[in-house]
Amino acid sequence: MSGLAFLFPGQGSQSVGMLGDAAQRYPIVGETFAEASEVLGYDLWQLVSEGPEEQLILTEFTQPAILTASVALYRCWQAEQGAAPEFVAGHSLGEYSALVVAEALELKDAALLVQTRGRAMQSAVPAGQGAMAAVLGLSDAVIDEVCVTHCDDDAYVGAVNYNSPGQVVIAGHAAAVAAAAEFMKEAGAKRVLPLPVSAPFHTPLMQPAAGVMAEAFQAVSLKDAKIPVVSNVDAQPHRNAVEIRRLLVRQVSEPVMWTQCIYTLLRSGCENFIECGPGKVLTGLIKRIDKLAVCTPLENPDTLREAARS
Repeated sequence: MSGLAFLFPGQGSQSVGMLGDAAQRYPIVGETFAEASEVLGYDLWQLVSEGPEEQLILTEFTQPAILTASVALYRCWQAEQGAAPEFVAGHSLGEYSALVVAEALELKDAALLVQTRGRAMQSAVPAGQGAMAAVLGLSDAVIDEVCVTHCDDDAYVGAVNYNSPGQVVIAGHAAAVAAAAEFMKEAGAKRVLPLPVSAPFHTPLMQPAAGVMAEAFQAVSLKDAKIPVVSNVDAQPHRNAVEIRRLLVRQVSEPVMWTQCIYTLLRSGCENFIECGPGKVLTGLIKRIDKLAVCTPLENPDTLREAARS
């Protein structure tokens, strides 16, 4: 499969029972979750399989769960002798999954890092003071302009996820997000949807979390990536461990440039995309970015086996 890129989802793709079918066919799924559980100190597979959902959706549990599920699916792909990707990229949290696949990080280290990341991001801003909302149907330029006009010394709002043309997520202080959202509706947005999170991820308000992550990276071994990893921060492929670490620390408090990441992959000759993780959010975004791009979500064992052998 020529021009192959693997894409790894971020927070929001989790669900109780995910990977249940894959676990029945591939023993490596259970083994991968056991590997992560050993360092996390709890049974991650039991949480993913049985819930409760109220716990799974908490950021500090969601992030290790999606990371481990994504890595487990990639190992299933390897078990089917699927082709190695030429590039990897991940949306926010998914960048850590990409780094494990690129052999820059060990799963056990990545699991601890994203657990720390989840806790730090959630605690950076007191619950209820932050908000996020998805804006549909406005250009990036209009969204950026509206956000600038609704920022002041006491309230911040900005674009944080450039997911696809016509789909951008804004975040910041709750009051500023609400005010900007109303103005965007008047400016012609098709919809502005509040997201079920209480922290304003990927904003300057996350600087305390960035500091925590800078310290956390000192305790793990990050190697040069064997596969180029496209960074959320600058939408460029990277292999160097020092540069990757620097960008991951910045990633916590800077926007996810996902649309530009996909354009970079397309310009690099990628013609086939695999969404390696629970759900198919990224597959939908790919279609909005480039209608001709082929993206296959590894939704179930049959899809995975067929894609690996094609």
